Amino acid sequence: MDLILSFILIVTVPKLTSAQFTFRHSSCGGTTYTPNSTYQSNLEAVLNSLSTDNQITYGFYNFTVGRDPDRVSSLAMCRGDVPLGTCRVCIRESAKLLPQSCPTQKEALGYSQYCTVFISDRDIYGIVQDTPQWHLTTSENVSDIVGFNQTLSSLMDSLQNRAASGTAELKFATAEANLTDGRTIYGLVQCTPDLSRQRCIQCIRGSLSLFPTCCIQPSYKASGVTIVEPSCFVRYELFSFFGNVPNLTPPPLPPSLSPPLPSNNDSKTSTSVRRTNRSLNPIVIAIPIVVATILVISVVLCITLKRKKLKKSWMAKFNKDEIETLQSLQFSFGTIKHATGDFSDDNKLGQGGFGTVYKGVLSDGQELAVKRLSMNSGQGDLQFKNEILLLAKLEHRNLVRLLGFCLHEEEMLLLYEFLEKRSLDYFIFDPVQRESMRWETRYKIIYGIARGLLYLHEESRTRIIHRDLKAGNVLLDAEFNPKIADFGMARLFNIDQTQTYASRIVGTYGYMSPEYVLHGHVSMKTDVFSFGVLVLEIVSGQRISSFLNGENPENLLSFAWKNWVGDTALNIVDPTLSRSFSTNIMRCIHIGLLCVQENPEDRPTMSSVDLMLNRHSLSLQVPLQPAFFIESNSQPNHPSQRNNTNQSSTISTRCSVNGVTVTEPYPR
Repeated sequence: MDLILSFILIVTVPKLTSAQFTFRHSSCGGTTYTPNSTYQSNLEAVLNSLSTDNQITYGFYNFTVGRDPDRVSSLAMCRGDVPLGTCRVCIRESAKLLPQSCPTQKEALGYSQYCTVFISDRDIYGIVQDTPQWHLTTSENVSDIVGFNQTLSSLMDSLQNRAASGTAELKFATAEANLTDGRTIYGLVQCTPDLSRQRCIQCIRGSLSLFPTCCIQPSYKASGVTIVEPSCFVRYELFSFFGNVPNLTPPPLPPSLSPPLPSNNDSKTSTSVRRTNRSLNPIVIAIPIVVATILVISVVLCITLKRKKLKKSWMAKFNKDEIETLQSLQFSFGTIKHATGDFSDDNKLGQGGFGTVYKGVLSDGQELAVKRLSMNSGQGDLQFKNEILLLAKLEHRNLVRLLGFCLHEEEMLLLYEFLEKRSLDYFIFDPVQRESMRWETRYKIIYGIARGLLYLHEESRTRIIHRDLKAGNVLLDAEFNPKIADFGMARLFNIDQTQTYASRIVGTYGYMSPEYVLHGHVSMKTDVFSFGVLVLEIVSGQRISSFLNGENPENLLSFAWKNWVGDTALNIVDPTLSRSFSTNIMRCIHIGLLCVQENPEDRPTMSSVDLMLNRHSLSLQVPLQPAFFIESNSQPNHPSQRNNTNQSSTISTRCSVNGVTVTEPYPR
């Protein structure tokens, strides 16, 4: 009740302090819009949003309504030293003035003493907007122009770096420096916080580059300069111009919303009514406001309690140690939204079955990859928990590093280290990119993937089966070192456990082993099969899911097997590797075929694969026919490919030729 009474007093006795803001500069551009059109309706919605005080929380606000060609985007920013109340007044008044300055133009910039407002029909969030530009100079005698320029340059470099290293809420810096003549120069730089560090610096440097044309002449030096752009502004003066900004209270509601006064038909009646109105107005105003406030508070409390309940129920699935791990890795949604430019298409790295991956840059300049899980991805709490807790505890040079996560309402986000070469499939399946993938690089990738799987299967604190190993889930760093990613479908095993059964088959067809697809059997040999498919893809440059061999109904495993037993294994090798051919390629084909054998007992473990890749003098077993083998009319006329009772012995005899070559030493 005390809270409600206090609210009534605040509402019924408002501070009527206000300020009139006029643009120091306004600029109009772009195409024009038709009155009473959809664009104008969207524009009015944006301007109305800018006029709503509670939308401006820390001196910056952006809002977009509609889609092309009727999209309206906005950026509003207050100077970093301006109090929140004054900021709200400035943006509110600017939103009213902008349509008057630019009545039909789709692009408009307004700059007053304390804020800028920019409207455009383009995508402007997270992108440097350096036009329109405006500058203002002040002139005062400068005796030592060389010393002045040196001091100014040093001051602006320092401010630029400080502002660009700001937070997701504020990128702003001020400072002062002493001149050689004893005077002081004051500087200020600021960027809209939606910009990354690099783009903030780009905007500020662009403004500073205008100094020679706008402000420095052979016989003239501007002692003060203000340069304003939609995404940043720069100012210096020989007097202090920042700080000590008055904190204004936002103006009251317009008079049109106040109760109307009666007509003056009878002066006595009017006087009586006016007195009654004076006594009733506070109650008439307060009652609906109090009721509305109570309703709003109730709704907010309900939503908050519901979110807390959902969060509590989600967290209840974890133990104490897991909760501590989660809390240390959690990021706010606002931070991720700013880091990715509001999930801009310009920052999109790729898209898969579970969602979209974006590049993000934190306020400290750290780059990261953000996986935004889609609503219909099928990845629920369990998969989300798996990926967070697994990667948080795993540390290996061939596993992607998890930086954090965000769980916000319906949003589920995972934050990884940013790897600039993207995923393996981008290189080995692209006709142009795979030209640069020499065999030495491919072999390093094969070996790195094997080491990562070996760590998961045998060297980590618990056995982990990935279940979705494929080229798209192997990321590459700048030196083409592979890192296994996407652990949403991984299964944990006890140390003494060898296999389990999956109630739900998940993964990517072509990479899944037959016992897993047909019966749901999950073991380390499930990943070994996927590894074998991946090795054959890396060697051949062909996808398992879209392998083409003329008009024959064939897959990559069948093609590789028939050429292996037919002594035409060179047909398996990517033609782009012909100039860097090594007998080591044959060994990798051999290992790949061992890994894709139908019976999981016949497949090697990853520790055996590691030995095969490390010790080139180690003789390899003869592989048997792979799983999912497809007969075709083009197969070589050799008895090893007929389905008969002596098939295994025939294959062993036939493949012994290839078995001799594996005893030779191979350089790595």
